[in-house]
Amino acid sequence: MTEKPQPVRVLYCGVCSLPPEYCEFGSDFEKCKPWLVKNAPDVYPDLLKDANENDLGKVSERLQSVGISIDGAADGAASSVQSAGETSASKPAEVKRLPGGKIKKKEKQEVVIEKIVRNKRKCITIIKGLDLFGIKLSDASKKLGKKFATGASVVKGPTDKEQIDVQGDIAYDVVEFITDTWPDVPESAITLR
Repeated sequence: MTEKPQPVRVLYCGVCSLPPEYCEFGSDFEKCKPWLVKNAPDVYPDLLKDANENDLGKVSERLQSVGISIDGAADGAASSVQSAGETSASKPAEVKRLPGGKIKKKEKQEVVIEKIVRNKRKCITIIKGLDLFGIKLSDASKKLGKKFATGASVVKGPTDKEQIDVQGDIAYDVVEFITDTWPDVPESAITLR
């Protein structure tokens, strides 16, 4: 008689509930790293090496704050006073955090141009981020409408930020127009999607 196939046991991450091989593609890989080092070290061997290096770094920091160096070349009380003075001066500046513990990111100055197809042949070109360069969106929409002989309007996007909607497929022509009309906007800051 043939043996019954045994079910496969799959290990799932205790943090993100994905298999460990897919944790790096999950929502927050940084939170999964301690669990992976402890429970699945064979999946990410680099994490285990990094964890060991971090532990050594923490130990050396603790020893330096007490006045003992890893090399064993401590000079007693004089070195402990000096190292204590160094640690207070070398503390990194506090990062401003929001109430939920999130770090507030500075908005990247970037103009994003997207082309959205509606129906089969109709296109809308969306221009986001011109306001980050100090350009009034109402003036910009008027200039775009006149230049390309289409309808252009300022609309609130899905993230409640204002953007310019222009009727028609003008995505490639608009890049040159923006850089010529507003020299403050560099061509490297314009992204086509």
